[in-house]
Amino acid sequence: MINIDELKFDEKGLIPAVVTDYYTKKVLTVAYMNRESLEISIKEGKTCFWSRSRRKLWHKGETSGNFQHIVCIKADCDRDALTVEVVKDGPACHLGTDSCFNDYLYKSNERAEFSVEGLYELLKGRKENKPQGSYTTYLFEQGIDKILKKVGEECTEVIVAGKGGDRAETVFEISDLTYHVLVLMAEMGIEPKDIVDELAKRHIIDHKVKQQRMK
Repeated sequence: MINIDELKFDEKGLIPAVVTDYYTKKVLTVAYMNRESLEISIKEGKTCFWSRSRRKLWHKGETSGNFQHIVCIKADCDRDALTVEVVKDGPACHLGTDSCFNDYLYKSNERAEFSVEGLYELLKGRKENKPQGSYTTYLFEQGIDKILKKVGEECTEVIVAGKGGDRAETVFEISDLTYHVLVLMAEMGIEPKDIVDELAKRHIIDHKVKQQRMK
């Protein structure tokens, strides 16, 4: 652990803070802190920044309710920049989006990483636009009963593959199940973040139970 006195604030008394989601590791925003806002953030466990435009302290969530609960703050090797990992209560951007970083300036098709969130967004696009010839379009057109039937079928196939002890086949069937579950989520308006938040609640409960058992 380093001391706040080791940090190098710029000539205006500010230090940049890159805020990331603790669970997804997605960059949410880049803001600035002065010594006072950093001390408040550490004391309260919620992000507080220095607004350069308004020239005053800015408690994230004070008007929107979208507070950012701090998990940890790290300084870089030069001590002149921070990363702040948070668990957020709502959208990080004032535009209502999950992150302030949404508009690509450049994206490599060859090196673009796969993500569940990216697949989910693709499925939502299929639901809205329904391109012809798409299996996903077919599922959305058939409706909830067809989607649920497919989820049930894929569950059974996962069980059969797992019982058979075939690792590769089980991975294949779990992938099929995951895809159809994501289609169900898109149909019902359930975001991946909703699942992550629910699992996080269970993690906290499980952690508390383990602590109680150790006493």
